[in-house]
Amino acid sequence: MRFLPASLVIAAALAAAAPAHAQRQSLADRVAALEIQSANDRGNTDLLNQVTQLRTEMQQLRDLVEQLQNENEKLKQTSRDQYLDLDGRLNRLEGGTVPVTPAATTPPVAPPAKSSAAAPAATAERPPSVRGDVGAMASAGDERAAYNVAFDALKGGNYADSAQLFLSFLELYPNGAYSPNAIYWLGESYYVTQNYQLAAQQFRALLDRYPTHDKAAGSLLKLGLSEYGLGKVDEAERTLGEVLARYPGTDVARTADDRLRSMQLGRSIR
Repeated sequence: MRFLPASLVIAAALAAAAPAHAQRQSLADRVAALEIQSANDRGNTDLLNQVTQLRTEMQQLRDLVEQLQNENEKLKQTSRDQYLDLDGRLNRLEGGTVPVTPAATTPPVAPPAKSSAAAPAATAERPPSVRGDVGAMASAGDERAAYNVAFDALKGGNYADSAQLFLSFLELYPNGAYSPNAIYWLGESYYVTQNYQLAAQQFRALLDRYPTHDKAAGSLLKLGLSEYGLGKVDEAERTLGEVLARYPGTDVARTADDRLRSMQLGRSIR
């Protein structure tokens, strides 16, 4: 037997090993490709799960916003009803104090009533109210009748009519005993019809002219809500914060606090 050269033996061995090596390399590539595909599938599954979770959370937030909007509308309606009821009760109480016969007491009381109605400086010290003031009540007969016509339109839900009637009233009695109430309810007539710009003007006017009137707290609250209706969120938050600072522990302060919390929640979910 002849012995083959060593170089030929090595070459033959390498030639035989080449297909096996190529096969192993091909299998490794396929395994790597499968691993990459599997990883991509897992990534796609994770992404799909995240999208599904985000959709669920988005729906929950939408439901929450809708719930808050409904609560907001109920709150506005409740607040409006409370103010209307309060003013109606005050009207009945004021009407019940009008004297029918006592002529002897009218002369001495009438002069102070005239001076208090005519002097703007008095409004800085005490609210321009006619409760218990016999002379003012007696001299405000026509004024009260005109005020009641406008207020009855407001109570009946005829807000466009009530706005015109309160405007007419303020033209006739710009410094009357019921002028602060008329300014407030004129603003309310605008507010409930979402005419927030005109509403804010009336509430601001009342605060400027009658800062100590019993409608001042409600005017400041409604000014903040009107600013919010106009999209002036920062101004609304400052105004409502002022309500909390000026009138702590009152119904208007609690309403302002609720609205502030609602605004802050609305910002947090955007």
